[in-house]
Amino acid sequence: MRLNESQRRHLRRLAHDLKPVVRTGNAGLTEAVMAEIELALESHELIKVKLVGLERADRQPTIEQICAEAGAELVQKVGQVAVLYRANPRRKPGQRVSLP
Repeated sequence: MRLNESQRRHLRRLAHDLKPVVRTGNAGLTEAVMAEIELALESHELIKVKLVGLERADRQPTIEQICAEAGAELVQKVGQVAVLYRANPRRKPGQRVSLP
């Protein structure tokens, strides 16, 4: 699912007050980190991931790898924090993050 700009703006507003729920460590993107990202996306749909221990040049490829493996969309990236979104079709309509 590709997000248009109005959807990205809406998701950025919703994510503003969120705290990062997953943090990478010095080991980078491990299977355990990917499992936590999967679990968080399934539970919340919209999450923040903090990329700790990565050089600036390594952050964007890592975010792209996360998005590809998790089937998520990058909403926003600011410094070490990436906001990711993936709709969960099994959640009830009232529980989903609504997009405009």
